[in-house]
Amino acid sequence: MEKHYDPQLVENKWYQWWEEQGHFHADATQGGESYSVVIPPPNVTGILHMGHALNSTIQDVLVRWRRMQGRNVVWLPGTDHAGIATQNVVEKALRKEGLSRRDLGREKFLERVWDWRGEYGGTIVRQLRKLGASCDWSRERFTMDAGLSESVTEVFCRLYEEGLIYRGNYIVNWCPRCHTALSDEESEHQETNGNLWHIRYPIPGGGEIVVATTRPETMLGDTAVAVNPADERYQALIGKTVTLPLMNRAIPVVADDYVDRAFGTGVVKITPAHDPNDFQVAKRHDLPVINVMHGDGTMNEAAGAYAGMDRFACRKQVVADLEAQGYLVKVDAHQHAVGHCYRCDTVVEPRLSLQWFVRMKPLAGPAIEAVRSGQISFTPQRWEKTYFEWMDNIRDWCISRQIWWGHRIPVYTCTGCAHEWAARATPAACPKCAAASLTQDEDVLDTWFSSWLWPFSTFGWPHASEDLKFYYPTNDLATAPEIIFFWVARMIMAGCKFMGDVPFHNVYIHGTVRDDKGRKMSKSLGNSMDPLDIIEKYSADSLRFSLMLITSTGMDVYVNMEKFEIGRNFGTKIWNAARFMKMHMEKLPDADWRALAAGELTLDAALLRDDDRHMLSKCEETIRAVTEHLEKYRLQDGSLAIYDFVWSNFCDWYLEYAKQDLYGADDVRRRQILAVMTDVFSKALKLLHPYMPFLTEELWHQMGYATEAETIMKAPWPKPYSDAQNAAWGLNAEVTAYVEAKREMITAGRALRAEYNISPAQFVHYIVQAVDGAGAAKLTADGETLKQQLRSDNLEIAAGGGERAMPGTLCKLGTIYLPLEGLVDAKAEAARVKGELDKALGFLKGVEAKLGNEGFVAKAPPVVIEQQRAKQKELTETVARLEKLHATFSAAG
Repeated sequence: MEKHYDPQLVENKWYQWWEEQGHFHADATQGGESYSVVIPPPNVTGILHMGHALNSTIQDVLVRWRRMQGRNVVWLPGTDHAGIATQNVVEKALRKEGLSRRDLGREKFLERVWDWRGEYGGTIVRQLRKLGASCDWSRERFTMDAGLSESVTEVFCRLYEEGLIYRGNYIVNWCPRCHTALSDEESEHQETNGNLWHIRYPIPGGGEIVVATTRPETMLGDTAVAVNPADERYQALIGKTVTLPLMNRAIPVVADDYVDRAFGTGVVKITPAHDPNDFQVAKRHDLPVINVMHGDGTMNEAAGAYAGMDRFACRKQVVADLEAQGYLVKVDAHQHAVGHCYRCDTVVEPRLSLQWFVRMKPLAGPAIEAVRSGQISFTPQRWEKTYFEWMDNIRDWCISRQIWWGHRIPVYTCTGCAHEWAARATPAACPKCAAASLTQDEDVLDTWFSSWLWPFSTFGWPHASEDLKFYYPTNDLATAPEIIFFWVARMIMAGCKFMGDVPFHNVYIHGTVRDDKGRKMSKSLGNSMDPLDIIEKYSADSLRFSLMLITSTGMDVYVNMEKFEIGRNFGTKIWNAARFMKMHMEKLPDADWRALAAGELTLDAALLRDDDRHMLSKCEETIRAVTEHLEKYRLQDGSLAIYDFVWSNFCDWYLEYAKQDLYGADDVRRRQILAVMTDVFSKALKLLHPYMPFLTEELWHQMGYATEAETIMKAPWPKPYSDAQNAAWGLNAEVTAYVEAKREMITAGRALRAEYNISPAQFVHYIVQAVDGAGAAKLTADGETLKQQLRSDNLEIAAGGGERAMPGTLCKLGTIYLPLEGLVDAKAEAARVKGELDKALGFLKGVEAKLGNEGFVAKAPPVVIEQQRAKQKELTETVARLEKLHATFSAAG
């Protein structure tokens, strides 16, 4: 083994080998217990970011663990065609050539998009490989591939034929930049500091009413004002008209329960083409609908003198004209939520438009019951409440998009008889009149219309297949909270509707990756971290393990570059431990160490000592803990259990304990120690493999363990020892408690050395006063080991006795004392400690003065006061420790 671990060499080598050997491939015909996961398909435009790294690592930990449990595992990968995002990327490239998509025409433009996808679309897939994702790449799917396109068409036609898809003029969220409708979920609301303009609407014959609006440019399309029918203030006005300022148009006053008489003046303007609530009011009162805006956000001819102006420029001009003509009453600062396009961040415009919709209420019922009945569970469970709230209030889904890249809506119209129908394949003639002159709807489907079918379309639906039968429903879905509505809920509805079964059983909702200041990562803030940079600097294993170690279930993750040193340092610790073990294994005859690595040298109960038994017990405890944590999706707790076991119990304690026997003359004892190490270390590698696949695969082969399984990926997940085995080896709570207590005493002895500034390399004299004779006998039997771990050349062990006049620490097994004679210059140490004590007392006095100052306590921020109290507590403890030290040195001097 190399002295230093080279992750770049190792990680590239093993991933290529795994793929070449087909270790990621799954086969439904092999039977067994299935475990299936479909990857949340990243956008084909995407590159790996920290959110992907977190999401993919969570999935890979679960997938590798289940594979080691012997399950028939498939992790199906793929990418999403990302309609709006991909079209934007290609259109941007065209603009650099001085072209637009309309210059090319639909077919040529789509050829360019497919060319772009062929050249750049595989970037994120290659990056997922660098992370170590053990996907079955032979099954990679794309939401625009032929099979998934067939699924999309089939679903559309079925819903259309059942009357669950319809077309109508409705207010939709419209992006003037992307020139398309957006679903409610694609319009992301941001708190915005705006204004509330109060405007006079004159009453013919005298008088006026005042209305308020946040979008004065839309008043040009007002077709009424409304009051509450129970509002006595305006009873006389109902059925009369007011004059629309600037447009000089008479509009009626209508009475409608929609109006909140307690809000503002109790009068609202009705702009049916530009507000969803106003549109409903207009339908109830048969009001005209006037659209004053083009799709690009400029004002149209219906806006009169403002035609051609950008909507925001129009807003300024309308306000200026209202003020100039005496119609503007006042302007209030007003904070409100404004919708923004989820792709380009443009302010969304509510706009009347002819669109296609899915009726969602009939689909929502079974999906609600699926979660309520426990067929699907959310982790953390609190997300179920969010799911139910959205599903219980679900609105129809606008599925048409006015772009070219995507699944074109399969609705055809006969130009002869005007018959309209949905078809699974391009028809040659009208089924009603047989005319051959047909047109297809120009719009494409929302990207999510293909994604909601992902768990079953990827396995071949609508055709029957072994894969679909065996791997559906899938088991786990790991995803972020922001797409519960976009994707998770819709997949549940689609699975219940078209498969008659849920698409998955467990939904693991992880948090958002943020910087160490709690901010979301973004290019604009300059706080983005590239996972590939982390992999290059530390390793993929370091990135994966560190993320899992700092990720509490369902909570946001706060990262900085230094946190990935955790994984790197852990990997180095394991590598060094393996080198140490292998060095001693290779001192054995070749046949012996090969047999040892293969686990053929069994443990001899008669040769096991308490520290060996403790190690084996801790290994079993860790196996139980990690397995339970993974079962409950507590991936952080699982990683912490492995970390503590390997770093502390195995490396820091057991390897140090074993050195005396490994360097000793007893060959039988050496073999026994190595047999314990091999049993424990091989199991530790298995437990660690889902988190750190590359390092564990390399060590699996370096240590000669590959005789058990060709790859650690297929090695059996460790199981706890049987009760009979525990009894045969003498593994019990009494032994564990004794070794833990012995370690407590060793730690106390080392702390005494450090407290009195005695070099760790110096041999010292210790006295142990055991609590009883039995304890003294056990400690005496372990005397040589204790001397080695305490670095002591003189260790006295006795039972009972009174307190001694020297530094000591009380432990469970007794008191350990450190005689100072000959170790320190007591007078010099007393003087040094006195100086430190005086300084600490001075600091403490200053802090206490601050906290005793009523003015400071009254004015200082709570966080500052809390800091001062923490400092007071720390200094008080420091003073107490220094006073004890000073008394000890003064007495000795």
